[in-house]
Amino acid sequence: MRLTRRNFGAFAAAGALFAADAGPAAAQEPTLDFFTAGQGSGFLPYGQGVAAVVNAQGGVQLAVKESKGSIENLGLVDAASNAIGAAFLGSAYEALNGIGPFNGRKHQNLRAIAPMYETSFQIAAKTKTGIAGVPGLAGRRVGVGPAGGPAEAFFKGLLQVAGVSCTIVTGTSAELEAAYLADGIDAFWQGASIPIPALRRMAEQTDSTVFGLTDAMVDAMLVKFPYLAAGDVAAGTYKGQPGPLRSVAAWNVIVAHKDLAEPSAYRLTKAILGSAGVAEATRGAGIGTTAANAVKNRVIAYHPGAARYLKERGVDAFTG
Repeated sequence: MRLTRRNFGAFAAAGALFAADAGPAAAQEPTLDFFTAGQGSGFLPYGQGVAAVVNAQGGVQLAVKESKGSIENLGLVDAASNAIGAAFLGSAYEALNGIGPFNGRKHQNLRAIAPMYETSFQIAAKTKTGIAGVPGLAGRRVGVGPAGGPAEAFFKGLLQVAGVSCTIVTGTSAELEAAYLADGIDAFWQGASIPIPALRRMAEQTDSTVFGLTDAMVDAMLVKFPYLAAGDVAAGTYKGQPGPLRSVAAWNVIVAHKDLAEPSAYRLTKAILGSAGVAEATRGAGIGTTAANAVKNRVIAYHPGAARYLKERGVDAFTG
């Protein structure tokens, strides 16, 4: 593999650290397709950064693929032993149980490889709209991400607990960001690692208000979606944000097929969680991609290869 001069320094040490694991057998490893999401999403640049770290070490090679996000990724991974994917834990819960968008089909081939980062949800609206909270969304056009995706499902749940009705607009993050800047939508609800890249850009390019939920809304959301958690967004995270925000969040995980070879899963997990370069390669998004955070996932069982590496690190991984 060829590395750019800029990337080489960041990953050379990691490559040396794991060279002992990249013997002749590792060289025979097939390339794994790594399904992420579309342009403007948080999954895509995260996946690109992780792939750069893993590929620099050798032993396992990742080919990053764009997709529609969690729901599509879970279906693709469930169907192919040479695929891995980025997935939101809420969507993984639905896939395992065959509920929601999975329409009764239980995805029983899914196994976890590594924790990614926590997804927090916030909303942005241009200041000129006068929208400064969820009640102000009534009757407005609100972008919510890809149709059928977790962001749309959570937003619909929020509307229910808040007693608000509005027009939901779906699309990729890039499409909705462009629509927001062109006044095609009045507000944009999105989830990603904090700060959410699209919302930060929008706040920097326009006079916008980024806001969260009330305590009562958070409490109601946690009852409706038990795999979510309450979370805070520090003051000043977004331009023009004077105080902290309250919202809901959940973890994302990298998932693989249960039939991925155990040595491959072990080397992949070790390459991701044993490298100090992931946070830098993902521009800070992967700061939570650590062995210690593997315990945050109690939804989807870890692959035996991943569990073996985590046990070596002293982590009691969820295995079902």
